Amino acid sequence: MQNNIRNSKPQEVVRLMLVDDHKLFRCGIKSLFENSKGVYVVAEASNGKDGIAKIIAQNPDVVLLDLELGDINGLDLIEKVMAQKPNVKFIILTSHINEHVINKAMKMGIYGYILKDINSEFLDMIVKSVSNGAMWIDKKVVQILRELNPNVIPNTQISRSNFKSTHANLTAREYEVLKLVVDGMSNQQIAQELNISEHTSKAHVCNIIQKLVVDDRTQAAVKAIREGIV
Repeated sequence: MQNNIRNSKPQEVVRLMLVDDHKLFRCGIKSLFENSKGVYVVAEASNGKDGIAKIIAQNPDVVLLDLELGDINGLDLIEKVMAQKPNVKFIILTSHINEHVINKAMKMGIYGYILKDINSEFLDMIVKSVSNGAMWIDKKVVQILRELNPNVIPNTQISRSNFKSTHANLTAREYEVLKLVVDGMSNQQIAQELNISEHTSKAHVCNIIQKLVVDDRTQAAVKAIREGIV
């Protein structure tokens, strides 16, 4: 009966798979997405070999995986799966930052490289955005990519005056909020950081999304990083 329920999930729901050798961490992530309206965890694996088999069998839209899987490296898993399932989108979720690994992962065509201290609310939006073809890279990783690929990712940020001329309708407060959105803060955390109400924080985020002409806060953060705003 449970399998029938899974197969009856609407087409627009993002089919997500988790690959991590820590059971407690997998349980936490799975619990998070149980409350999501647009993401459904179709399978999970505790090691690379099992992960490869289940990804090929389940054909998820997005795979969220750690780099250290016990038996094989996460990058090896991605390489093996992409040879058979090139449409699967991979997001690396790790606690490690390594220049060689980051550069190799980007060349392989991953859609996300994020750190495990990310806000849970933000993770939900990242998975949804990646399923639609967006890319999300942690801002700490972006800096490394800029250093490794200076001709591809500009190393200088645009000035505040240039930012105003490009997005003249964004207020100074909204700019502050945008920087905190890029940091992965929730509306509640932004409110605490700026000493404003959560309602006001949410209103600022909504205004930013509208003014930057994007669909959600994740896309706003991605646009801010791509254009060197923050």
